Amino acid sequence: MSVNVLHLDHVTMQFGGVVAVNDLNLDVDEGEIVALIGPNGAGKTTAFNCVTGVYEPTNGRVTFFGETIVENHPQGKMKKLYAGDDSTEYPQVISQTPDCITRKGIARTFQNIRLFSALSVFDNVLIAKHMRARQNFMSATLRLNRKEEERMRTETKALLEQQNLYHLKDEVAGSLPYGLQRRLEIARALATEPKLLLLDEPAAGMNPQETNELAQFVKQIRSEYNLTIFMIEHHMDIVMQISDRIYVLDFGKLIATGTPEEVSSNQRVIDAYLGVSDDAEN
Repeated sequence: MSVNVLHLDHVTMQFGGVVAVNDLNLDVDEGEIVALIGPNGAGKTTAFNCVTGVYEPTNGRVTFFGETIVENHPQGKMKKLYAGDDSTEYPQVISQTPDCITRKGIARTFQNIRLFSALSVFDNVLIAKHMRARQNFMSATLRLNRKEEERMRTETKALLEQQNLYHLKDEVAGSLPYGLQRRLEIARALATEPKLLLLDEPAAGMNPQETNELAQFVKQIRSEYNLTIFMIEHHMDIVMQISDRIYVLDFGKLIATGTPEEVSSNQRVIDAYLGVSDDAEN
């Protein structure tokens, strides 16, 4: 029986009069690679931001391994702050911060690479390792726990070696070729020891060779790190090659879901998305 990792329950995100995500329901099960696709402006990255605590959704709930991490029901589910029939009722809001959500086991990359571009490759990954540090801020700042620091440096070295990046450890991250910067960003996400990895257009800006290498890389890290992967991608060759299931958004609404074969033959999807250019950017 499959284990549900991520569940979005009637998630809506509204900015003023614009509904970026409209009543979205989806599931990602353990071990899957699930893709979220759709035209530019369909609401894909907004959905990711709701999952990772960047946005508090206007309505709906997000659960991770059955635990509610984000919830907002302004006109539905309520909770009473005081006992008694005359108590005041308020909307139930649960909004964990991005760092708390990361500690629970959700890591992500971004549509636009967000490395510490002036720092070395090694330091970019080491910083992420501190998310799992077993020391407080003061001891880390004063370097009072040398064993803990050494453990994180050893784990950083091992991770860079596994990702074939260790020979670049002293290179400034911003000086790397684009494809290697993408790979480093994924390595930094892996350093937080996630159970669920969200990839936001990982192939954006890559040439065909880099794109093919990325597809193999994503499958490799799923196996090596026992990961579940949820990704946004415009390169349909990657989507069709490695996805177990696909969700399709159009103007914030879910218009189709299914296997790559089912989605690619869905006329509504063809009309809304597959028949148009696959330019990047949401």
